[in-house]
Amino acid sequence: MKVTITKQCMGDRNCNKLCPEVFEYDEDQLLSIVKVDPIPPHLEDMVSRAARECGAQAIIVEE
Repeated sequence: MKVTITKQCMGDRNCNKLCPEVFEYDEDQLLSIVKVDPIPPHLEDMVSRAARECGAQAIIVEE
């Protein structure tokens, strides 16, 4: 699984709270970034959940 965050990110940090092993907040850019690629199998469910719950629909998951 591969995940990216688009520029639509609103910086609400929900993904960071759900899966801090994968997502990190960039204070300079004021948005979340992906810090692990590819996503480890044991974190895929949480990453998918973060994508579903993203209010801005800024998380793109590629299987």
